[in-house]
Amino acid sequence: MRKLLLFSVVILVGITFIARLFYLQIYSGKTYNIYEDNAIKKVFHYPKRGYVYDRNGVLLVANQPSYDVMVIPRQVENIDIKEFCSLLKITEEDYHKKLKRATTYSPWLPSPFLSHLSKEDYGFLSEKMRKFTGYYIQKRSLRDYQTTIGANVLGYIAEANQREINKDPYYKMGDLIGKQGIEISYEKELRGVKGVKFIQKDRLNRDIGPYKNGEKDTIPIAGKNITITIDSKLQAYGEYLMQNKVGGIVAIEPSTGEILSLVSAPTYNPNLLVGRERSKNYNKLNNDSIHLPLIDKGLLRMHEPGSPFKSLIALTALQEGVINENTSVTCNHGYVYGRNNRKMGCHCGGGKRNLNSGIAQSCNAYFANAFKKTIDKFDNADEGVNTWSNHIKSFGLGNYLGYDLTIGKKGNIPDGAYYDKWYPDFRWGATTIISNSIGQGEVLVTPIQLANMTAAIANRGYYFTPHIIKEIEGDTIPSKYTTKHETTIDKKHFNPVIEGLFDVYNKGTAEFLQVPGIEICGKTGTAENFTKIDGERKQLTDHSIFIAFAPKDNPKIAIAVLVENGYYGARFAGRIASLMIEQHIKGNISRTDLENWVLNHTLEHEYDKPFSRKPFNINADSKIMTVEEYNLLNQKASPSN
Repeated sequence: MRKLLLFSVVILVGITFIARLFYLQIYSGKTYNIYEDNAIKKVFHYPKRGYVYDRNGVLLVANQPSYDVMVIPRQVENIDIKEFCSLLKITEEDYHKKLKRATTYSPWLPSPFLSHLSKEDYGFLSEKMRKFTGYYIQKRSLRDYQTTIGANVLGYIAEANQREINKDPYYKMGDLIGKQGIEISYEKELRGVKGVKFIQKDRLNRDIGPYKNGEKDTIPIAGKNITITIDSKLQAYGEYLMQNKVGGIVAIEPSTGEILSLVSAPTYNPNLLVGRERSKNYNKLNNDSIHLPLIDKGLLRMHEPGSPFKSLIALTALQEGVINENTSVTCNHGYVYGRNNRKMGCHCGGGKRNLNSGIAQSCNAYFANAFKKTIDKFDNADEGVNTWSNHIKSFGLGNYLGYDLTIGKKGNIPDGAYYDKWYPDFRWGATTIISNSIGQGEVLVTPIQLANMTAAIANRGYYFTPHIIKEIEGDTIPSKYTTKHETTIDKKHFNPVIEGLFDVYNKGTAEFLQVPGIEICGKTGTAENFTKIDGERKQLTDHSIFIAFAPKDNPKIAIAVLVENGYYGARFAGRIASLMIEQHIKGNISRTDLENWVLNHTLEHEYDKPFSRKPFNINADSKIMTVEEYNLLNQKASPSN
């Protein structure tokens, strides 16, 4: 009986083990993962990150060697911590913090202990690493920026954070990943593929040789080189012109949608975000609350478009047949509307205006009238605004454009539902929202949207999605960047509007900005500027806005310029736009008078106003300053004087 009982127990235990093995290996679906095996050491070999070239083949971004001290916490034995800290130039307190961080990540897996050793430190330390069990030196590449421009476009790389690691298992703690600009947009193309060697360890955690004779090992695959659409000379010139100013410049090639220049001012040297000083430099840039250098003004600054929007008001009115190029309006220095005879002012000089002179002289009355006719054509305002809104949105406004940089804003093009929600107890109509007719009201855009809108006008009714990528080594660019997007406006309606934009330069608000030998079409713009100071809404000096394209026929460049607190359209933005166009088309500058004026005048005093804790009035206080005057003012205000 006892033998039978013992036999039964043995059989029962055997069945239990077999069932458990079956569950673990088959039913649970969990297979052996070499990366989770603590008996095998993984040594990663990082690939060369792809190079970046501008549209003319100029090398912008290369690589430089970097060395990281890695740690496997469970392998750390009794070491001379004091000597180790002295070699690494860190305190013992830092040592324990870093080791605790690595242990929290994983006691068994390697992670960075100290990153970005210099070549000198590496050479000195490598001879002594054998004394410090559990630590080794990992070689990898850091970026080596061959330029000082385009930081917002090029972006930077940094260690992957936990969220990024959780999202993509390719990354481990300490791996570098693109964080901004093309570095993040084309991360997978640029990064390549890591190689790995698997090393078998014995029960005492000592390396005993390659796992399975290295048959599982892989070699690193280099990242792909890419060519971007940016013209580095034009980019450098734009950044040069935007010194002592805040704003953005976006220049697009209309025939392709390629971004020729994407300037965000003020900018910074991209090399500041490389190496051991990266964190300190990043914090310094991030804490600049006046200039916000890490914010890409060309992609993220959302503002009223101002008078450049009148071009679309004209096109929608022409498309709906409520005006033609001969339709005239008498401007009495403004437009009177509504039951209470409210007046929208106008600075065009007054008199009779048709479509051409309305655009050239930027007559508010003409476009208020055209807007009202467009809305009032329909049985109700909802239908009218929806029709108008759809026309405007066909130019890429009011939504993300789909470009290949990861940041942006939708802007706002209101429709009927928007105003039904805004005025739930009020029967609104065209005059309620008449400010939209001059690019104010509820309309909001970003500079890149304005540049794309300008490209669509230059093309007489179509555009290509703006993009920064031109070529990928061994690959093709996505087809969405070569797909034509048609607007809802018939081609025939563009010519009279373009003639009006041409006359802005010939005899209108930008007459003094002409460039010899280039037929430029453009539009000045001014956008109101408000901020909150101690909870109170305050008006600051207006933003200067300008759009343009050139030449008039077969255009090579479409551009939008925003200069914050820049007074009015032609003053700063217009000058900069003309200079950028001449630089792109001619390769040299003849209007040195415009260039000297831009370079010798600053707006820093305007940006200081909200932080000065002093009262100001925009009408009396908006005095243009030269750089010398501003510097002298600062010297007088300095406590040392």
